[in-house]
Amino acid sequence: MKNKIMFTGLLLITLILLFISCSSAPKNKDDIFLLRNQAENLLETGNREAGRGNFNSALIFLNEALRNAILSDDPAVITKCRISLGNVLYSTGETDKAFFEWEQAISEAQKSGNRELLAVCNIYKARGNLMSGRVQAESLLEIITFEQGYLRSDRLFIAFSWQAKGLTQRTLGFYSDAEDSIRRSLEIHEKDRYLENSSYDWYIIASIRSLAGNTQGALQALDSAIVIDRRIENSWGLAANWRAVGDVYRKQGSEHEALEAYMRARAIYEAMGNHIEAAEIDQRIRSE
Repeated sequence: MKNKIMFTGLLLITLILLFISCSSAPKNKDDIFLLRNQAENLLETGNREAGRGNFNSALIFLNEALRNAILSDDPAVITKCRISLGNVLYSTGETDKAFFEWEQAISEAQKSGNRELLAVCNIYKARGNLMSGRVQAESLLEIITFEQGYLRSDRLFIAFSWQAKGLTQRTLGFYSDAEDSIRRSLEIHEKDRYLENSSYDWYIIASIRSLAGNTQGALQALDSAIVIDRRIENSWGLAANWRAVGDVYRKQGSEHEALEAYMRARAIYEAMGNHIEAAEIDQRIRSE
C-alpha cells in the first residue's frame, strides 16, 4: 500500500514558500495568520496526496502542517492535522502511531472546547477500532449517529460522518441504508468540488452494490469513479477502480473482461512504480 514517491527538501521548501505567498490577508490589520494559513494549506495538500495514495509525501506535508499549527498555537488546526496524520499512519500499517495521533487530537479538541471537532475525532478513533477488531460494527453505528448531532458547520466533516456511517452499514449488511448514507457524502463532495472524495464515494457505492448482488450497478458506479479520476489524473484511484472492475466481472463469471480490467490496473501500478500492488494484481490473474 505504501507509495514510494519522495519529495526532495528543496521541492518542499519551494512549495512552502508558494503557500506563504498565496496565503489570504488577515481580516484585521493587527492580526497575523501567516502560520495558520500555511498550516491549513499544507494540511489540504497532505490530505489530497493521501487521497491519491501518495502516503510518503502526505506525511511530509502533514508533519510540516502540524509544526506550523503548533507554532501558531491554534487548537483547531492542530486537531485537524493530528486527525489526518492518524489516517495516513493507519493506511501505512502504523496502527499504534495512528491511535496516538487520534488520542492527541481528542485531547486537543477537549481542551479547546470545540465539540464539533471532538465529535469527528471520536468517529475517526471508533472507526479505527472497528477496522482493528476492537469494537463491533453495531457499536460504531451508535457512536456515529450520536456524534453526528454535533456536526453542523464543517461540511467535509459532515460528509466524512456519512461516509463512515455508510461503510459501517455495509459491514452490517444494510446495503440500501449504506448507499443512502454514501450518497449523502457524495452530494457534499460533488457540490464542493472535492473530486478525489467524490471518486471514492462512487467506489464505495460500487462495493455496496456488488455485495448486494447488483453487479451491473456496481460497474456503473465504478465507471463514474473512473471518469472523475481521469479528469483529475488520479492514477492511484484509477488503478484501484480497474482492479475493482476486474473483481466485479469475475464475480459475474465474465473472465475475459475481468482479465482485461486487471491488466489495465496492473499497467497503471507498474507505471506508478508500485510493484507491490502490481504483484497483487498478478496473484488475481493467476487465480483464474
